[in-house]
Amino acid sequence: MNLEEKVSEELKKAIKEGDRTRMDALRSIRASLLELKKSGLNREITNDDEIKILNSLVKKRKEAIELYEKGGRTDLAEKERKEMEIIKQFLPEEMSELEIRNYLTNLIQEIGAKSTADLGKVMGKAMKELKGKADGSLVQSIARELLSQSSQ
Repeated sequence: MNLEEKVSEELKKAIKEGDRTRMDALRSIRASLLELKKSGLNREITNDDEIKILNSLVKKRKEAIELYEKGGRTDLAEKERKEMEIIKQFLPEEMSELEIRNYLTNLIQEIGAKSTADLGKVMGKAMKELKGKADGSLVQSIARELLSQSSQ
């Protein structure tokens, strides 16, 4: 069952249950998938495309939460937070900080990276492998920390 089918099934359940927040989150996923389909893409939507869409929706929610909290609108921030959690359910399981750290330690040794000047090499390869499995900013901060330790 692909993402579109899963979302449709979950949307039907949410409508029956009257869960407004869940309906909104699922509709936004469905709308993004539909937008991609109609964008003139002359191929099937891949798993990577689906992950990109979901990550984009999660990122939008994070940004909205920040803005609402700055503006003192905790009610709207909470709604966005709930929607973000619903969207995250469709993403693959994210790696823990320890798993990322272990992966990067091995990668740095494999590449032979010596200092933070090699951060680009490490990040390029790491994000290709960890796409959809780990938060890019967390990967970058851990990589930077490990590289600065190895250069000392």
